[in-house]
Amino acid sequence: MAAIAQQLEALLTPQQVIRGEQLEPTWIAKLQQAIAANAPQPCVVYPQAEAELVEVVRCAYKNGWRILPAGQASKLHWGGLATQVDVVVSTGRLNRLLHHAVGDLVFTAEAGLSFASLQTTLAATQQFLAIDPAYPAQATLGGIVATADTGALRQRYNSVRDMLIGIHFVRHDGQTAKAGGQVVKNVAGYDLMKLLTGSYGSLALISQVTFRTYPLPESSETVLVTGAPAAIAQLCRTLKTSVLTPVSLDVLSAELLSALGHTAAAGLAVRFQTIQAGVVAQVDQLKALCQSLKLQLHLFTQTADGQFWSQIQAILWSDKEATANTVSCKLGIPPAKVAEFLAAIERFNRPGELQVMGRIHVGSGLGTLRLAGAIAAEPITQLRSHCEALGGFLTLLQAPLELKQQIDIWGYRGNALELMRQLKHQFDPHCLSSPGRFVGGI
Repeated sequence: MAAIAQQLEALLTPQQVIRGEQLEPTWIAKLQQAIAANAPQPCVVYPQAEAELVEVVRCAYKNGWRILPAGQASKLHWGGLATQVDVVVSTGRLNRLLHHAVGDLVFTAEAGLSFASLQTTLAATQQFLAIDPAYPAQATLGGIVATADTGALRQRYNSVRDMLIGIHFVRHDGQTAKAGGQVVKNVAGYDLMKLLTGSYGSLALISQVTFRTYPLPESSETVLVTGAPAAIAQLCRTLKTSVLTPVSLDVLSAELLSALGHTAAAGLAVRFQTIQAGVVAQVDQLKALCQSLKLQLHLFTQTADGQFWSQIQAILWSDKEATANTVSCKLGIPPAKVAEFLAAIERFNRPGELQVMGRIHVGSGLGTLRLAGAIAAEPITQLRSHCEALGGFLTLLQAPLELKQQIDIWGYRGNALELMRQLKHQFDPHCLSSPGRFVGGI
C-alpha cells in the first residue's frame, strides 16, 4: 500500500493522499465495515478537480488497482463488503456548486458537495433540494445518489431517481461520460441517471450531478398521531384516498415513539407544507379524521416541526453508534401490510437485551429498521423472512463486520441478477470499482 500511496502523491500532491495509518478513527471504523476482514488498510486520495479524478482513475486502471469510491464516508459502511481494495477515492474536495439556474429551479454541483452546505446556499434563493437523507450534516450529493437515499420527503417529491436530471461520471478506464442535462424535460440519450442511482459505486465514479429544486414552503407543520396499530392502518388507508397532500407520511414503531418521548403502540407522522392557510385547513381535516378513530394528536409547529424530523434522523442514524452493536436495515413491504409488520417487530424487543425500532414511508412501503443491543444473525434472518412472507425485502446497510460475514447482506430474491452482472461487465469489465460490494457480489 505504501507504493500505491507514493505513486498517487507523485501524481497529485502529498497533501491529497492520506495513508492508511494516518486515517482518522472515523474513517478507519467505517472502512472496517466496508472491506473484507484482514485486508490491508488502503490509502485515501482526494482529487480536487474532475481532471484530477480522471487521472487517479486512469492510474488505477493502468496498474490494476481496485478502488472504493467515497464522499465524506458518511455511508461508507453501508452495503456489502468490498474485496481487495487498493485505494479509496474520495470526492470530498470536489465540492463546488457549479451552476444554479434560479428561475429554472435547477442546479449542477460536484459530487462531493455536502447536502447541508447546499441547502444553506439554496435557502438564500428560497429553494431547497427535496431530499431527507441519513447523516444530513456529512452526506454528499454523490453519496446520496450512489445509495439512493431519499428519506421521508419521498411521499411528496418521489425518489432521488426522479429529481436527478443530469450526471457526469468517470468510467473504470478513466474515460468521462455524461447523461441528461440542465433542463427538466431532457429526453436525449440513455437514462443513465436512474442506472447509477443506488449502484453503490459499482458501475462508475460520479463526478457531477444536476438536480431539480423546489420553492421553500411558506409554512410547515407536523401532526404526530398515536394509537392502536389497527387504527393507524385505517387512518393510512383513509389518507391515501383523501384530498390531503402530506409531504411526509411515516408510520413509527412503539420503540421509536418511546425514543421520541411518546408512549403508544404505533404512530403516524404527518407533515404538511404549503401556504399557511392550506396547512391550517389540512391539519383541521386530519384532526377530524383522528377523532373518529379515537386517535391522539401531537402538533409540532415552527421550529418544533423541523426538530421533530431531525430527532427521528438522529435516533435512526446515530453516527456515534455506527461501529457499536447496532444494525441498520432498509426494508420494503406492501403498504397495506404495515400494521402486521409493526406487530411482528415488537415481538423481537427484549428489554435490556435487544431493541428494535423502525419507520415505514406509507406511500412507498420502504422503511428503516434499527436494532441495538445483543446483535445476532437469527433475529435479522427472521425479520427478513417475515418481510419476504409479506411480499417485501430486507437489506442490511450498517452492521458489525462479523455479522456481515454471516448474512447475505442484500438478500436479493429477484430474477435480474444476471442482467445486473452483464451491466457490471459492460461498465467495469475488470471489476475495479467497488468490487464485491453490490448485489450478488458484483
